[in-house]
Amino acid sequence: MKLENFTIKQINKGLKEKEFSAKELALAYFDKIKKTDNEIGAYLSLSETLAISQAEEADKEIALRLSSGQEFPILAGVPCGIKDNILVEGEKCTCASKMLENYVASYDAGCIKKLKKNGAVILGKTNLDEFAFGSSCENSAFKVTKNPHDLSCVSGGSSGGSAAAIASDQACFALGTDTGCSVRTPASFCGVVGLKTTYGSVSRSGVIASASSLDQVGPLTKNVEDAETIFNIISGKDIFDATSVEFKYEKLTKEKPFVIGVPREFFGKGLNKDVEKIIKKTISKIEDQGFKIQEISLPSTDFALACYYIIQTSEASANLARFDGIRYGYSEIQNISSKDFTLRDIYLKSRGKGFGAESKRRIMLGTYSLSSGYYDAYYKKAQEVRLLIKQDFIDSFKKVDLIMGPVTPFPAFKIGEKANDPLSMYLADIYTVPINLAGVPAMSLPIGKIGKLPVGLQIIANHFEESKIFNIASIIEKIV
Repeated sequence: MKLENFTIKQINKGLKEKEFSAKELALAYFDKIKKTDNEIGAYLSLSETLAISQAEEADKEIALRLSSGQEFPILAGVPCGIKDNILVEGEKCTCASKMLENYVASYDAGCIKKLKKNGAVILGKTNLDEFAFGSSCENSAFKVTKNPHDLSCVSGGSSGGSAAAIASDQACFALGTDTGCSVRTPASFCGVVGLKTTYGSVSRSGVIASASSLDQVGPLTKNVEDAETIFNIISGKDIFDATSVEFKYEKLTKEKPFVIGVPREFFGKGLNKDVEKIIKKTISKIEDQGFKIQEISLPSTDFALACYYIIQTSEASANLARFDGIRYGYSEIQNISSKDFTLRDIYLKSRGKGFGAESKRRIMLGTYSLSSGYYDAYYKKAQEVRLLIKQDFIDSFKKVDLIMGPVTPFPAFKIGEKANDPLSMYLADIYTVPINLAGVPAMSLPIGKIGKLPVGLQIIANHFEESKIFNIASIIEKIV
């Protein structure tokens, strides 16, 4: 069975016409994973027992529906990968960290409940930067995920495993999380579609928190239509997530004469010339389709990166405080009640060895920003700047319908190239972090390549206006 570029619609059609069964499809994907993933490293664990059981249930449901002339759920029998910071009941959820190496989820995340209800088949858990801290998928405690287009390059992070799984045909779609870039950067680097959803549109229940005011679950898919399908299914209010909102997605059926804003701040110093050329060429093609292009300014963009890394590390340090090696998590000490050990000993032996270098870095930075005497100067000031960044988007969306620009300043870089220079790595997020700070949605859409390496276009909309993104992205998809 050929799995190349298999979309949700194609799988649905194949199941309907009995070209294959859901179980045969799942087995074909596992065969593909076992043949190719040793080289790529997209998956941390496979859920074969769960997947086969789900596939068999899907086959029964499909047969029952077809026999009575009914439609079956669009995701019935569709294989997917899940980022390993999203809980799937009975399966490991490690966050790619030694700290949670043996943790098994006791319940399903909100988004997983919705996938299961619609008949999706979960193949396994995908790799990420530890606790979703990173832009390259090199910070995992277990493996580095390689870019399927060039195995010497990174897949992007932190949802690198999910993006690589889609790009290498090891899943039909995958879920990732996006705190500052973590769906869009790997989508751009691996040449797939990645959607960062509006904050509050998708439940964060059952997602192990990185930075609670920034994290959002989003799909990585083969095409725009699949991203829209998944978003429609996983979005909406969840009683277990107080930040989620009642949101009924409505497809935009009519093509509107959108006004596209292009921020001058996104095309300054540091942007790779070849990336800039591809982005501007695509925007020119959009203009040829009758859309109005308008230069805009997002004046607070220059402060976004510093603002983000104070807020993100502060929230991360608070969220990771629970992993202390006492109640749960990695522990070097078997008998913590022993008088031979002080609390300092326990922390140094457990937290010191359980967390990787990037996690430790962010815990220390965040703790410092929240500490007495520095809170006002750093965290409070960052929150004030965040309001300015959000206001920039509010003001811009009064003039334009959508905003476009690059996802990252450069295509995928070599594995190890930026590993010893955290500040250089953080600069990869310069065009993506303002979106998370403002809470608006954005998509990375593949629009070309530099040599073998893909380049993504970032399409940004106002809060809860994902329909506009899908509308214009489907048009761009046809013309690039």
